[in-house]
Amino acid sequence: MSPVRRRWHLWLGLAVAVLLAAACGRIEAPQREGALVVAAFPEPGAIVLPDGTHAHGIAYDYLDGFARQLGVPMRFITVESFEELELLVREGRVHIGAFINSTPAPKGVIFSKTLASMPLWVVQHADNVGPHAISDLPGRTVHVAYGSPAAAALQAMRAEQQPVIMEVRDTNQQDLLRLVANRQVDYAAVDELNMRVAANFQPDLQPVVRLFGKREFAFAFPEDIDPVLYEAMEKYIDEASANGTTQRLYDTYYGHIQRIGPALADAFLADVKTLLPRLRVHFQRAQERTGLDWRLVAALAYQESKWDATATSFTSVRGLMMLTEDTADLLNVSNRLDAGESIRGGADYLLYLMGQLPESVVLPDRLYMALAAYNLGMGHLKGARAIALSEGKNADVWVELKQVLPLLSKPEYYQRLKSGRARGGEAVILVENVRNLFGMLSRIEPPYEGPLANPEISVGRTMVATIQPSTAPPPTETLPASLRQGTRWMLPTVGDLRLPGVRTLPNLGMGANAGEVKPTPTRN
Repeated sequence: MSPVRRRWHLWLGLAVAVLLAAACGRIEAPQREGALVVAAFPEPGAIVLPDGTHAHGIAYDYLDGFARQLGVPMRFITVESFEELELLVREGRVHIGAFINSTPAPKGVIFSKTLASMPLWVVQHADNVGPHAISDLPGRTVHVAYGSPAAAALQAMRAEQQPVIMEVRDTNQQDLLRLVANRQVDYAAVDELNMRVAANFQPDLQPVVRLFGKREFAFAFPEDIDPVLYEAMEKYIDEASANGTTQRLYDTYYGHIQRIGPALADAFLADVKTLLPRLRVHFQRAQERTGLDWRLVAALAYQESKWDATATSFTSVRGLMMLTEDTADLLNVSNRLDAGESIRGGADYLLYLMGQLPESVVLPDRLYMALAAYNLGMGHLKGARAIALSEGKNADVWVELKQVLPLLSKPEYYQRLKSGRARGGEAVILVENVRNLFGMLSRIEPPYEGPLANPEISVGRTMVATIQPSTAPPPTETLPASLRQGTRWMLPTVGDLRLPGVRTLPNLGMGANAGEVKPTPTRN
């Protein structure tokens, strides 16, 4: 071969190698790739990595459902910044990015339909004398996460309105809000969702100026995305909206975050430091016994008694878990004022209530309804379920049932029920507060990795089941004999996730038809 031809072949080979190297970063269609590849920036409620092993959140669950519909698993990648997320999407190294701000749209990226939108705020410490309007911002330094929706909103302002914009790389909005709460910076610009979440941990945060623009939550695709995949995503969004999936996911991750006010948040954070240390071992023993996350049991105890072992209500419920005398007898709790006994009994009772619900109720709705029954009694919860069905609602879904529970105090509804009147609105508040307190504790306190007496019935590290199916029912020896009698086992499912070993146990004397709707109203 001549030197010229040899040189030409060398250059051709090099060119092909360069092209192949450039192309190898782009992934193929999900079916050919063998997975739907998703990238996301971890954020409260959207993508959460509580222990480094299991992700969950509204974006994660939403896209996992989409992947299942496509018939492929989801491969999940977390990134360190919005900038990195945008780059991965634009270069086609992932199929979908969640969530990049769609206003303004980055170059080389297209978006799905908007799932939700949030206002943007400048936030300060409540003790500051700060701005009250856009016109007050010039001359003030506002910190913002690099590449975030709030950064884009500040940069889009007219020059005479702009503050001094300090974009911070390698950080997130929660970190910036923590700096504001600690008075290390004066102002941060964030979206309202992040502000609400942070306010539970830093009650001194105060939104002061609402910015022009908003953060729109949408899924991002490379500009040259396969139209078949894009259209499938659009169809999935429409279906999820129509069948209630979007609303349920929103309620699961965001529906409770405004329940805790600044005063209660302050008191709770103080009590975590002063009261929780001596109770922690009892909560962890309850987890060993029942498989319920100890922080969930602790959150319920705080909502019931503020961790006061001597608490007594006007209805004669007593102790840290506020048990009635009859319930304590059933649970073999001899002293309701003993913290360890009360916590053990309360955890057993919550697990029992979870088992009382029909198989059609799946997690996390099963847990939410059991918490409501802890407050109301199972008879009244059955009554609410009956009303929900008569009103054309789905009685197996918490987001619909919680709309019905307050009706239990209205004569036109409770007179139709054998269970009678109840303060259903209080049960809704309890559930939402426990969810919020559990979320706060999960960010403060690590999970407990101790041995479980009943490992197959663990609810896992979150309120959503993440455990695998079991071939055998868990042992019942750790529960009182009164709760072991008549036990049967069922496997309610959440998609392809299972909660093995949820019990259906004796009715505690409330009657099998306690929630049945009477054929004609009667007056008490």
